[in-house]
Amino acid sequence: MSKPHLIFICTENSARSLMAEAIAKHSFGDRFEVASAGTSPQQPDLRALEAIKRHGLSVAGLRSKSLDEFAGLSIDYAIILCSKAKLECADGLNAKKTMAWDFPDPKLGASDKTYDTTMHELSERIKMFVLLYDKDILNKEQRVS
Repeated sequence: MSKPHLIFICTENSARSLMAEAIAKHSFGDRFEVASAGTSPQQPDLRALEAIKRHGLSVAGLRSKSLDEFAGLSIDYAIILCSKAKLECADGLNAKKTMAWDFPDPKLGASDKTYDTTMHELSERIKMFVLLYDKDILNKEQRVS
């Protein structure tokens, strides 16, 4: 059985969505095919990459990608991380379930602490998502048996 596809989306795919991708791959990559994309991708934010490393996660293979790269893919879960991306892609997104988590852009903060806070908050929210995912799967299995 193939793993469900989970994608994190923000406008630039340079900070928040890359951080979420790194966290989810590290913690739940055995259970989900994880990716990230942007509606208007830019170069990865170096401070975001440093925050990922400070949290003991790999940045190998992380790169900013356009949402267009995933056009033909059937996405199970799309998590949109900023209100601008929500407005830009909500109607055209090919996902079975879409969620919007409006996280502030850490690039607007004056210090690296902003990135560390975003990493922590994303990690907690992703753990909650997986908890709810597991509960939903368990409920479906119990209804079938």
